[in-house]
Amino acid sequence: MNKSIKSIIAFTLTLNFIGISPYKTVKAIDNEEDIYANECFQEDGVFGDISDIDNVLDIFSAFSDEDELNWYYVGKGKDQIAECPKESAGFLKETSSYYLGDTSKKVLYLTFDEGYENGNTGKILDILKEYKVPAAFFVVKPYIDTQPELVKRMVTEGHIVGNHTVHHPSIAQIHDKEKFNGEFTGVENAFKELTGQDIPKFFRPPMGKYSKKSLEMTKGLGYKTIFWSFAYKDWLVHNQPSDSYAIEKIRKGCHPGSIMLLHAVSDTNTRVLPTILKTLQEDGYEFKSLAELPE
Repeated sequence: MNKSIKSIIAFTLTLNFIGISPYKTVKAIDNEEDIYANECFQEDGVFGDISDIDNVLDIFSAFSDEDELNWYYVGKGKDQIAECPKESAGFLKETSSYYLGDTSKKVLYLTFDEGYENGNTGKILDILKEYKVPAAFFVVKPYIDTQPELVKRMVTEGHIVGNHTVHHPSIAQIHDKEKFNGEFTGVENAFKELTGQDIPKFFRPPMGKYSKKSLEMTKGLGYKTIFWSFAYKDWLVHNQPSDSYAIEKIRKGCHPGSIMLLHAVSDTNTRVLPTILKTLQEDGYEFKSLAELPE
């Protein structure tokens, strides 16, 4: 693509996209905050941690089925349904990929990514139980291995435990079928050994990285891929947003059918969750399980 055209595209997107969440590659899980420390996030229309135009263009430069793409959404404001990436809109449905649920009603689908335990998940489960809200927890294999009681509690209390891979890689960069499948089966086997049940076939791509080919391969394993239409910068445990900011950000990001991504490592999320659930229920929203996603 001509460089001048690239520059125009990048400039236009920077001015107009709101609510986008592009991610950079993160190493496989070694320890705690490393999972999220290098992620970048568009906050209020400004690309965070993307220092030059080439990073912006990475989001839009993939054209083949195997090229890596970065998930983002275009937020429209409170109660207004967000848009998905234009470059993947044409193949999300055919690959059983979701970022929305039932948009005809004021329903929300609450999801948490679990890369490691930061002491909050038990409290989150207490709050969900009190407010009778179902959720989905996307876990990596090390989480199952190190937090078996929490995982069993998720299952016992009626929540979905979804697959988030063994090593938290960019799944789009794994082209070897055996290695690709292993990122799924490692989690499946650990979950089955712990609970005696098959893991529900819901998958969240680490870091929001995907390709058309990876989505097709994921579908071939029987999974639905679960993206999101709301997220915010909540994963940096040493740089947490204020309670008031989080409440306002989450409330303004809600819309009918929204799949909401929160990180359970966030102390702020844990503190404000009762207020969030109560406020959104008072706003007329109902929380549903991913098991109730429309086909």
